[in-house]
Amino acid sequence: MEATVVEDCRGVLQVYSNGTITRSQKPSFVAPFEDDGRVLSKDVVFEPSLGLELRLYIPALVVTTKLPIFVYFHGGGFCIGSRTWPNFHNYCLRLAASLNAIVVAPDYRLGPEHRLPDALDDGFWALRWIRAQAAAAGSSAAEPWLADHADFARVYVSGDSAGGSIAHHVSVRAQSEDWGQMKIKGYVHLMAFYGGEDRKPSEAMCPTDARLNLELNDRFWRLSLPVGANRDHPICNPLAPGAPCLSNVALPPVLVVAGGRDLLRDREIEYAEVLKSSGKEVELAVFEEEEHGFFTLTPNSPASGRLMERIIQFMKAHP
Repeated sequence: MEATVVEDCRGVLQVYSNGTITRSQKPSFVAPFEDDGRVLSKDVVFEPSLGLELRLYIPALVVTTKLPIFVYFHGGGFCIGSRTWPNFHNYCLRLAASLNAIVVAPDYRLGPEHRLPDALDDGFWALRWIRAQAAAAGSSAAEPWLADHADFARVYVSGDSAGGSIAHHVSVRAQSEDWGQMKIKGYVHLMAFYGGEDRKPSEAMCPTDARLNLELNDRFWRLSLPVGANRDHPICNPLAPGAPCLSNVALPPVLVVAGGRDLLRDREIEYAEVLKSSGKEVELAVFEEEEHGFFTLTPNSPASGRLMERIIQFMKAHP
């Protein structure tokens, strides 16, 4: 009997009835690279044992002052996506230029071949790589762009969608580590990918033609969560019973970004409210007319510009 496709993630990832998995090298969103020469980029291996790479971005006209580091974890429901996709690459170009920062964009392992928490572990390895670079500054082992231009005392950790979820989980785990010269000043959660067994109104009412609709949302979790886990697993639902109590976690300031037309809107707002009630310093920015991931699909749109200004204000407020 011929194998049939039982799971399809935007044509990029396909799972067959016989267990075979295929991945296309093409991204799910067709977009031209928008490189105007203002930012330089290069790829670096950060975890050799797993073959994991990250992409560094730095303004082409670097001033003598040291630049903050802005970590950006890409989205894709923990199943698809890469730092090399044009939509994520274009957004990182704009981040580096607009923030006047060094952007660190790590890749991470994807499901279903590598189920969670592998992606979270990889995100943490990326932060540890930055810490190692801070310790190596001045030696031949250091990455030159970071050694020469990075202010390791000003690190901001961000991510969109699944990457925003990674940012949350590494922020909780980071409290148990000594980061040495590296100081994490804040977190920016861009429409972070959370879930739960109960449907929120923004999920139940999501139109089928949305960029992230309920069917695709459910498929991503089905393919990425540990086998047998439901949607109230702490990785999926950080507010579920059994998840780390946020009241007991010392977090730097957090900027939570939500979209008014995003399936995940209600979860972002609830997450921000819980952080605030737990005594954390949190800002919530809701872009009422925007869908999921608008800033990577249209990085030069007026709404994306307003978001960039909000991130700049957040960094200035927490230097």
